[in-house]
Amino acid sequence: MIEDQEIASKASLIAYFENIIPLNQKEKALVLEKFQSRHYRKKQYVLQEGDISTHMYFVVHGCLRMYKVDNKGGIHIIHFAAENWWMSNIGSFYSAMPSEMNIDALENTLVLHISYNDLTTLYVQSPKFNRIFRVLIENSYVSLQKRLLQNISSTAEDRYNSFLETYSHLANRLPQNQIAAFLGITPEFVSRLRHRLNKSNT
Repeated sequence: MIEDQEIASKASLIAYFENIIPLNQKEKALVLEKFQSRHYRKKQYVLQEGDISTHMYFVVHGCLRMYKVDNKGGIHIIHFAAENWWMSNIGSFYSAMPSEMNIDALENTLVLHISYNDLTTLYVQSPKFNRIFRVLIENSYVSLQKRLLQNISSTAEDRYNSFLETYSHLANRLPQNQIAAFLGITPEFVSRLRHRLNKSNT
């Protein structure tokens, strides 16, 4: 049963890659070999501040968050990753420097992960994966720029609406305090925005 689940999970990752670039049988076999599955319980750490990020994670089901805790204990969420999204502290992963952020599971989560060495092997054995991960990192960079721009030039309501567009699959799965920590506003304001939006849709 567990083996069947792992095969199905890796098949979903292969399908994800093929939406970017078609893979041949050898490349599909590399995915099956190099990616490993792992379950994380709700609230379990994937990466803690001060540790080195050694893997990239593809979420099969569940939800991860990346966040920073400030000196006053406040939580600032950088990124969510649910089904078919990626999560890693890219800076720590590629530089082998200690992470300044944490990653944990907001739900019971199944991931497929790959180490830095195995990812490098993929690049060597099939340059196609170099192209695939370049696309992923470029898209991530564009999203980060967009979010930074929104934080300095958009209203809280605009940021909330953008969150609904980007994370529509999570809007009803995440508690208000998690959304608030991502948007940089209070949970009470998120509640008012939700109420206002629901009222306008009735």
